[in-house]
Amino acid sequence: MVKRTSLLIGTLAAMVACAAQAQVAPTKPDEVALPGGKIPGAPKIALVKVADGFLDPTNVTNANDGSGRIFVVERAGTVRIVDKDGKVLPDPFLDLTKINPLGTDVQTGFVEQGLYAIAFHPKFKENGYFFAHYASLPFNGDGVVVRYQVDPASPNVMTPERVNGTAKVILRIEQPYYNHNGGQIEFGPDGYLYIGSGDGGWEGDPLQAGKDLSTWLGKMLRIDVNVPDDDGRAYKVPPTNPFADASKERLMSLFGITEEQFAKIRTKSKPEIWAYGVRNPYEFAFDPKTGNLFIADVGQNHWEEILFQPAASKGGENYGWPDMEGKFCHPMTGDPALANCAVVGVLPAAQYPHQTPFPGAKELTTGYGCSVQGFGVANYGGMTGVYLAGDWCTGRVWGLGWDVGAKKWQLQEMMQTDLQYTAGGYDEQGNVLAVNANNFYLADQGPTANPPGALWRIVPADQVPAGATVARVKQ
Repeated sequence: MVKRTSLLIGTLAAMVACAAQAQVAPTKPDEVALPGGKIPGAPKIALVKVADGFLDPTNVTNANDGSGRIFVVERAGTVRIVDKDGKVLPDPFLDLTKINPLGTDVQTGFVEQGLYAIAFHPKFKENGYFFAHYASLPFNGDGVVVRYQVDPASPNVMTPERVNGTAKVILRIEQPYYNHNGGQIEFGPDGYLYIGSGDGGWEGDPLQAGKDLSTWLGKMLRIDVNVPDDDGRAYKVPPTNPFADASKERLMSLFGITEEQFAKIRTKSKPEIWAYGVRNPYEFAFDPKTGNLFIADVGQNHWEEILFQPAASKGGENYGWPDMEGKFCHPMTGDPALANCAVVGVLPAAQYPHQTPFPGAKELTTGYGCSVQGFGVANYGGMTGVYLAGDWCTGRVWGLGWDVGAKKWQLQEMMQTDLQYTAGGYDEQGNVLAVNANNFYLADQGPTANPPGALWRIVPADQVPAGATVARVKQ
């Protein structure tokens, strides 16, 4: 009995200790991590080149089928395979530029448009399903999420006939402008498909879409795509979505209803919404070990932010946009530290400034960026649950980690390279990958004419393979 009691006490103590160490979202502005922090252990990393020659790469992922293949998404509408030996296969895995007799199916007229991402079904090895999200040229740039099925006899190439013959449109997101499209799609640990949808574009969220529950814009969406093809539906709404029943028709009752019950009625809400108040969630990633979700939400003129959602979340978070820009109120008219306004929504885990952190501020000389591009969560090389992200303009690589001792987030600049990061992902071993492009708004020559980019693997600095090419680090 004593032994059993001791085991029980030990188990409870471990559970309490684990809970105390759990990553949580900040509840106060001064808890939001800023540049200058140190991740416990201060790990050193290197970017090792895996392959190059990619035209405006926008995403990278794996099929988790044991093949060791890495799939690099290109803006124009193609997906290239890098085999387990690091060789880029000559023929594209997917080519959406040749399935339409009138030309490409992908809109690429603006640098933020194109083929955003692909995601493989958790049972891809069995069913051959994968999904793509892209700006549709026939639909004037609207975002479409489409399911395809690989031919087992041709696992490395989707022919135009196979693409058209297996295509099943899951969702079409109307886009009023040509920017802030979001883009990332990913299956969560729960088996549902998550979709990052931007606020629709222009600047300052003129539609106020971020906080408008009647639109998919400015949201994280969650849907169940496991619907039989003869069902007549493209997807189902998970019953546990926070607004799954909020807009259902019902009789009006004025009495005997609690305020909490009234607060759950949202007559115009979209049931697919998982979280809202995001500006441009171009990249997000789940921690493969914990299921925690990190969202790289591209900022506006002054701050970039990284949002955190614990695996235990029931959804429904409001991340503040357009009322907030990071931990500060939006719009900024001067030094945000002097602004007297209330915090709206859930605060980001971390944020970093642009070179001008607020109107009238002196330009920074270090520790700044312009557009956060999420990579993934590292659980190797001395890192545990460390979210890695790169900056599109400055080549900085940020690490966001939880400091167990201090019980707070730390944002550390891991390195600065001369690369222009656009996205990240994982290989089958859980290593974090990154891709870089060479394009910019005022210098965009088109998705097939910009200088090619490359695929990189993030490894501990002391484990770089002999003879490998590594990203040059700025001093």
